[in-house]
Amino acid sequence: MAQTITQKILSKAANRKFVDAGESIWLNVDILLTHDVCGPPTFDIFKEEFGKDAKVWDPKKIVVLPDHYIFTANEHAHRNIDLLRQFAKEQGLENYYDVGTDRYKGVCHVALAEEGFNLPGTVLFGTDSHTCTSGAFGMFGTGIGNTDAAFILGTGKLWEKVPESIKFTFDGEMPEYLTAKDLILQILGDITTDGATYRAMEFDGEAVFSLPMEERMTLTNMAIEAGGMNGIIAADKITEAYVKVRSNKPYEVFQSDPDAVYHSRYHYNVRELEPVVAQPHSPDNRATVRSVQGTKITKSYIGSCTGGKLTDFVMAAKILKGQKVAVTTNIVPATVNVARQLECELYDGQTLKQIFEDAGCSIALPSCAACLGGPADTVGRSVDNDVVVSTTNRNFPGRMGSKHAGVYLASPLTAAASAITGKLTDPRDFL
Repeated sequence: MAQTITQKILSKAANRKFVDAGESIWLNVDILLTHDVCGPPTFDIFKEEFGKDAKVWDPKKIVVLPDHYIFTANEHAHRNIDLLRQFAKEQGLENYYDVGTDRYKGVCHVALAEEGFNLPGTVLFGTDSHTCTSGAFGMFGTGIGNTDAAFILGTGKLWEKVPESIKFTFDGEMPEYLTAKDLILQILGDITTDGATYRAMEFDGEAVFSLPMEERMTLTNMAIEAGGMNGIIAADKITEAYVKVRSNKPYEVFQSDPDAVYHSRYHYNVRELEPVVAQPHSPDNRATVRSVQGTKITKSYIGSCTGGKLTDFVMAAKILKGQKVAVTTNIVPATVNVARQLECELYDGQTLKQIFEDAGCSIALPSCAACLGGPADTVGRSVDNDVVVSTTNRNFPGRMGSKHAGVYLASPLTAAASAITGKLTDPRDFL
């Protein structure tokens, strides 16, 4: 029987040869991820259900990456970190990456990849909706609630329904003005924020496989913005090269069968696409940048699991080199590793950090920062009447701070070009 890549991975996790879309199955979990927002309530539920002295199913398979409310004086944020520390110590969790130490990594979805936890053919659940980011590695990754996560903590298993798949094929050679962010915003405009509800979004085609891993992660990261259960890209030589540098663990590469059944299919030629934004207040409120060009902005924000990777900053530097920003521009590296790379990665003879500083940007410490609003002292947080162009993944009212601010989601190229002019600007004007 023909199967999609998602069905094949879930078949393996269920110790089955075949699973049907719509069928519910017990899955054996490879990795459970949590962070400082959802970790404490998950640990509480675990103790309530399994007993206060219960031990987790496998301490090596639990990854705790605090990242959301980190560089703040907020006492509630500090309390959450204390609770993570306490649980990690009690349970002997070796994959706890503590704040304020050399082990701190930054944003969980990017750190998971950097630290070698993303392996083709495996199953990852996380207490964060953007856990689907990891699907860029030819694996199954999806977000779950705290109760489900507590069940995994105790058993290493979860009862799940196998999703149908939608296939998105991007043909052609990527032009320099187009990014993975433009591709996913294009899809969202076409299918809307509930167009892939509880379905797997599979990305395919020459353009997709020409992308580096970090750009592929942007595609799968925003599957959840269409309601997707998971986003997935089959592993290839680029994936394997990335993984082998970071892990020596075994893994299995799966491909969809040519005659696999899909819920629906979408085809694009990237040469026919152009830079787009998502206008306030929804990720599917798509417009071409040209059609909204000239809209005044007050801030530009380049960061988050979606737009704070090294590749994103290289794109931004292409535009910002030798320029000055006209509005407050926050550069927020996703991880400590990315922050270090800004200091040594060269573009046209200058480090990325130097390019950003010369342009008048401010570089923040690595964390989720204003992507999720955060406490009042969070860097980049929006205030009333702000109009922000941002490389983040959501632009609902209040998502980046004030409910009275507007957020335009955009690629790093568009965010950088707009920062220079102080208004929404097509990056082709600078390339």
